[in-house]
Amino acid sequence: MVAVDSLNIKVHEREIFGFIGPNGAGKTTTIRMLSGLLRPTSGTAHVAGLDILKKTNEVKSRIGLVPELSNIYTDLSARYNLEFMAKMYRVPERSRGKRIDALLEEFGLADRQNALASTFSKGMQRRLAIASALVHDPSILFLDELTTGLDVQSARSIHEKLRDLNKNGATILLSTHRMHEIEELCDRVGIIDRGRLVACATVDTLRQETGEFDIIELFVHGQGSLLRWLQESELAKRVDFVEEDNSIRVEVENSKRSLPEILRMAEKLGQRVRSVSVREARLEDIFIKLTGRAIREEQTGNYSVGLQGRGYKQ
Repeated sequence: MVAVDSLNIKVHEREIFGFIGPNGAGKTTTIRMLSGLLRPTSGTAHVAGLDILKKTNEVKSRIGLVPELSNIYTDLSARYNLEFMAKMYRVPERSRGKRIDALLEEFGLADRQNALASTFSKGMQRRLAIASALVHDPSILFLDELTTGLDVQSARSIHEKLRDLNKNGATILLSTHRMHEIEELCDRVGIIDRGRLVACATVDTLRQETGEFDIIELFVHGQGSLLRWLQESELAKRVDFVEEDNSIRVEVENSKRSLPEILRMAEKLGQRVRSVSVREARLEDIFIKLTGRAIREEQTGNYSVGLQGRGYKQ
């Protein structure tokens, strides 16, 4: 079985790139190859302009990695975790303490810096893992299933940290099977299934290519001139009138942009709108259309990986 097959992607500098697919699709294997933890048997890849096979150590010095399974040392304090990672990455001793202090403060761990990581909540442990990955100030971050098992508040806090890191220049590859994270955070998304890249584009572009549009339902009094305007407007991809409940069903590319314009036009035309219902096209809908199935559970068994059609035997 091939885990990664003929995968060809390019992540732009200073973007948040989403890498999605069901468990077992090859996301983690790809990250392990790109970060130098797993050697592909064929194909090529460059990280920060460096060949991952020829410049493995240099690649590792440029990246930060937060794996799915926690890599922090729970029998050590938060501060000592960061000190250990700083030494591993050879952060100069003269600047080490200042860097660690800044990370502890930034990630809300300063008050608990001397407590064992085993006493932390899952959210705190993930924040410590991210801080550990940032101790050497990498320009690229690989994040694998970052918020799995976290409560909503902890996940939102981490999302804000990622946005801040990106604004400050970090390039981020976020691997997840949580579609809403991609929609909230990412500039572009790559969809992988059974080791192959199914699609790679912005979410809006994927919506257009798959015909998955936002749906606006306007519950009105009579058809009126609004229906005719919508049928003639380039704003709407499709317009239907449902007589049973006097509603106009409009498919649009972006409901957030289109709805205010539609409501302004309704007021201008004297069309009374009783209520509005909006259903945004979800990334999960796009995924199902592209792959023919929903997210599936991870499959166990032997696997191989390869970057251009040939595999790594394990």
